[in-house]
Amino acid sequence: MGLTKTKNFTREQNELAAIAKVLAHPARIAILEHLLKVDQCIGGEIVEEIPLAQPTISRHLKELKSIGIIKGDTEGNRVNYCIDAARWKEVQAMMNGLFDTMVKEQDCC
Repeated sequence: MGLTKTKNFTREQNELAAIAKVLAHPARIAILEHLLKVDQCIGGEIVEEIPLAQPTISRHLKELKSIGIIKGDTEGNRVNYCIDAARWKEVQAMMNGLFDTMVKEQDCC
């Protein structure tokens, strides 16, 4: 979506589109699933769990952090990642708001 076109949409529509774009990669979903399972972990542990190179994992973590769904606390030269619970609930509410809208049963095509 071009920058010049985003002004035609609401803030909520643009935010949901940005979230969906970040979540639209299987590695990012795998990272989130891992963090949900273990509650929190050090970045290096994610590399051991997901079959991608460390720089690739770092780029995916950066994308997830850009939408605020994860956060990382630095401890020395390591970063401890976890799900941001408040933001998780916000994203969940946005997604549910879209998908909870009822669709009428009809022959549309």
